[in-house]
Amino acid sequence: MTERTPGPSTPEGGAPTATLHLDNQREAYALLGAGDANLRRMRELTPAKIIARGETVTITGDTPEVVQSAERMVRDALDLVRSGGELTPESLLRSARLSDEGRSLAQETQVSGLSLPRGLKAKTPGQKVYLEKIDASDITFGVGPAGTGKTYLAVAMAVQALKAKKVKRIILTRPAVEAGERLGFLPGDLQAKIDPYLRPLYDALYDMLDQEKFESYLTSGVIEVAPLAFMRGRTLNDAFVILDEAQNTTGEQMKMFLTRMGFSSKVVVTGDVTQIDLPRHVTSGLAVAKRVLSRIEGITWHEFTDVDVVRHPLVGQIIRAYEKAEDAEEDKRAARRGEFASIPENEGDPR
Repeated sequence: MTERTPGPSTPEGGAPTATLHLDNQREAYALLGAGDANLRRMRELTPAKIIARGETVTITGDTPEVVQSAERMVRDALDLVRSGGELTPESLLRSARLSDEGRSLAQETQVSGLSLPRGLKAKTPGQKVYLEKIDASDITFGVGPAGTGKTYLAVAMAVQALKAKKVKRIILTRPAVEAGERLGFLPGDLQAKIDPYLRPLYDALYDMLDQEKFESYLTSGVIEVAPLAFMRGRTLNDAFVILDEAQNTTGEQMKMFLTRMGFSSKVVVTGDVTQIDLPRHVTSGLAVAKRVLSRIEGITWHEFTDVDVVRHPLVGQIIRAYEKAEDAEEDKRAARRGEFASIPENEGDPR
């Protein structure tokens, strides 16, 4: 168990200081990172001075508040390591932001009662809530920007449910909207035609299962990966069913998919309403579902934000920049509509 001084102390004539004593060298290595990479990142994220010698970490700063904030960040990073989480530049950044608010990333991402494959853990508080909603609900909608893990985590929950024998099969599907679900013009047999659209789902499964086991499940039908059009007319019992890229469904397709749900089944629908590839005159089935189904008990919605992005830090900045630009464009369109509405009906009419 880590010992530490009880909060920052201020030696006579010195700066406020906090000291943490780690359990062993292995723990120190996991916390500080290869070549002290994590230590350097933590130093970048705080004005406090962090010094590591052996199994002792010393934090000093100009004020007790600065030291307390840095200490929370370091302790949070250590708690994350001990709980099996992964320390990355992104997780350290999230930890530092939460530490400034007196919160803990390790505590807010710990999902009790769930053992996901490959030791997978929630990396943000939003991901934790999402996993809990999937576990508790029959139908869960996960909506948000790219890189938030909404599909990957849903696949992890599906594999966990299969291994725990809560379901007998996993069904993953996406709309092949780029080809209008008319795949005949593409080269190759049917599997070759649809594989490009389903590849992200295959990739997630490869991460969760040994290749031999995955191939065995595919061959036996325990795992099925297919375009959305193939779901029509079916009833899916004892299954964990995931619809990915749901923003590219029509209202009719979404209704068709959701009404395939059978007994002892769980459904997760994921999508990003900022990346709709449908024709302009077609309303996304995801938007229709939000309007029609949001108040039905047993159906849960989870909204991810750029804070939940677990890719390169630039991805979050890119998402925010596009959102800002889109908001500005919408303001311009609204202003133009207001200008047109103010023009008298007969103005400019020569008759």
